[in-house]
Amino acid sequence: MRRWAPLIRPGGHVLDLACGSGRHLRWLATQGFEVIGVDRDAAALAALQGLGRTLVADLEAGPWPLVGEAFDAVVVTNYLWRPLWPALRAALAPGGVLIYETFAVGNATYGKPSNPDFLLRPGELLEACRGLQIVAYEDGFLEAPPRCVQRIAARDATHRDAPPAPLESRIVSPPDRP
Repeated sequence: MRRWAPLIRPGGHVLDLACGSGRHLRWLATQGFEVIGVDRDAAALAALQGLGRTLVADLEAGPWPLVGEAFDAVVVTNYLWRPLWPALRAALAPGGVLIYETFAVGNATYGKPSNPDFLLRPGELLEACRGLQIVAYEDGFLEAPPRCVQRIAARDATHRDAPPAPLESRIVSPPDRP
């Protein structure tokens, strides 16, 4: 996530969805971003008070809790609930960036999650971001800890004044899966 932070408008409004203990929210707050963390775990969110806005919400059982809000970035890691994808895209401000990483098919070999309902199929994250400007995409195996993931950094391209992504961040060569 950190390597894509330069794509976010300085001081921008950032949503950390299913933020848990707030690893990314904490770092983003220290970088001067206006952050909001959403999670269903009220105790985890309580520890984040003072860093930004927090919202307790069950994203899988209730309605989208941020209707009408737009974000310069939406960050999602280690969480997959496919019915949210349209809401995530709609929550991007013009020029906003979606930074998403979660487990992929093949992860069951290394541990949890192993349920196929919570593992991205090959190319699925790319398909979910169709119509956005793909800055980077990776699909493969990571060694520490061992896991299979897909990652994407994708930008809403409707805002023509958004600076281009650095060229080196567009060159991605995902490793082969074991």
